[in-house]
Amino acid sequence: MLKEGELRIPSGCAISGIIDKEGKKFNGDEIIKSIALMHDRSNGLGGGFAAYGIYPQYKDFYALHIFYDNLSIKVQTEDFISKHFDIEIAGNIPTKPVPGVKNKPLIWRYFVHPRNYMIKEGFVDEAEFTSRYIIKINKEYKGAYVFSSGKNMGTFKGVGYPEDIGKFFMLDTYEGYMWMAHGRFPTNTPGWWGGAHPFTMLDWSVVHNGEISSYDANRRFVEMYGYKCTLQTDTEVITYLFDMLVRKHNIPMEKAIKAVAAPFWEDIERENKEVQSELKSIRSVYASALINGPFSIILGFEKGMIALNDRIKLRSLVAAEKGSRTYVASEESAIRIICDNPHKIWSPQGGG
Repeated sequence: MLKEGELRIPSGCAISGIIDKEGKKFNGDEIIKSIALMHDRSNGLGGGFAAYGIYPQYKDFYALHIFYDNLSIKVQTEDFISKHFDIEIAGNIPTKPVPGVKNKPLIWRYFVHPRNYMIKEGFVDEAEFTSRYIIKINKEYKGAYVFSSGKNMGTFKGVGYPEDIGKFFMLDTYEGYMWMAHGRFPTNTPGWWGGAHPFTMLDWSVVHNGEISSYDANRRFVEMYGYKCTLQTDTEVITYLFDMLVRKHNIPMEKAIKAVAAPFWEDIERENKEVQSELKSIRSVYASALINGPFSIILGFEKGMIALNDRIKLRSLVAAEKGSRTYVASEESAIRIICDNPHKIWSPQGGG
């Protein structure tokens, strides 16, 4: 018979994030060390990282990171990209052999800018133009997957344990002011390169521990606004929800959070009339944006990082601060291994 402590059943997946609020840059060693500590939360079917501030020399260009299944689809996709974007520079993303990372696709990177005359003809801004064509590639070009598309940021992910993925992409050679990481333990979706976290759209990136039971309602909602979920993982829809609410609908981030992790009706009734009215409006208008199910999320974007728990805290999430750094992770130990004696450490409340 097993004794207490000899059997560990983790609550699936590991997430970790670090941001320097003064914009000081550091390489990927710390985030790899943090996520590696939570090795047993993963099963080797997905790991990934997002890093911000890593492309200062190309900060005005969208950095498209793309997986290709073969050379034929690469040629077709590049032809499509060149018709709609000016390509400043392109090349394969540097990697090195790692025993735990196998069957890699072709992995390429393009620094691009939408063609100005096409933006004007479409009566959209460059972000909307870029997002539409990213969705089009992922939807219509079978075997090509744009897995990162922001400015001065990039996502690096694949099939393997996260510490192996970090070594594979040589993240110690990149420097950024914000890093996020994910170790995957898929339960009802396939483990494949495009399905690893983070999921991104423009400068938004999301890592997630949990399960979205409201996925179909959320998916139908975002697809009404032109998005298409193609990467076979429920987390993808979270990224599109925030992109839609904040970028497209111009809702302040605080209100977008109240839409996806809305307070319970009984809690709303305890607020004053003005707050009640606002929260009821958000819940009514964006009912289909409400995320149900157990989750802890780290959301990265150009202006910072947000960590969010489900409303009844069914997934673990810990935060800490020291100096100009803020840390979040699934486990306190994953913070303490890279941050000695944090000035403040706490566990956010459900829905907080």
